Amino acid sequence: MEETKTELQLIKLSEIQSQEVSWLWFPFIPYGKLTNGEGLDGEMKLAEPLNVIYQSAEDGLADTVKPRLEQAGADCEKISVIDEKIKSLSMIDERLEEAVIKTGAKLLILDPIQAYLGGSMDNEQIQQAGLANEARDMTKKLAALAEKYQCAIVLVGHMNKAAGNKAAYRGMGSIDFFAVARSVLLVGRVEGEENIRAVVQIKNNLAAFGHPKAFALSEDGFRWLGDYEITADEVLGGIAPKANKMEQAKRLLRELAETNNAMQSNEIFNLADEQGISKRTLENAKKELGIRAKRINNTWYWELDKIRQ
Repeated sequence: MEETKTELQLIKLSEIQSQEVSWLWFPFIPYGKLTNGEGLDGEMKLAEPLNVIYQSAEDGLADTVKPRLEQAGADCEKISVIDEKIKSLSMIDERLEEAVIKTGAKLLILDPIQAYLGGSMDNEQIQQAGLANEARDMTKKLAALAEKYQCAIVLVGHMNKAAGNKAAYRGMGSIDFFAVARSVLLVGRVEGEENIRAVVQIKNNLAAFGHPKAFALSEDGFRWLGDYEITADEVLGGIAPKANKMEQAKRLLRELAETNNAMQSNEIFNLADEQGISKRTLENAKKELGIRAKRINNTWYWELDKIRQ
């Protein structure tokens, strides 16, 4: 059978109109695009990445774990779950678009992505090279849905235990999930810190990479920790980070407070710089410790005697 020839169509770059990207959580989760959230198998729970989003985004959207959301202050009237009792969802299910239209949703989460591959593929099959095109078609349809309604779509997945492999190849599924996403976030435990999870961005096609973040999970619920000094290799390899700069900054300020009621801010910045602590991290530590700044004769001082213990 003779193959039908496809007519060549060319688009000049000069004819393409650039568009500004808007963000649910800058620079981690863009509107109108796909974002992957990857975690080591068994450790990437829905409540973790979505509580991060809730705590960080201006419009707190959320997860299906109602008690934890209510504890965080989320309005559960604005959160919907598609009922799958009659028929399971897939990534190409028309109900996804219907749900976005009906609710006006700005965030859609599929968790875990392995559960939405549809009847034609299972998790083992999709990892075979022969089905790469089918996986690509599914992700393209999701990307088109995100673009059409300017909805942020987050695909939550689990990574395999293949130590030594790059993060892009450790996802439990096709590499196309990684390739199509504009942003990919790695979520994992911090070695030596039982209740702390780190979020590290390992792909960003739309902006500069975001600084790694961390949050704590305990019996009291979720607590946002903010910036955290850790690398993707440390998360993937189960290696304790060399230094948590935020804690190092807090320790420096507490030590200075032992002998000084107040110090010039420039002096503190210089001491922090000598220890490899950035100005941004130091400012965050100052905020967490409740330190106030005051201006005396055109010079700024930090009131160290007001440190919050």
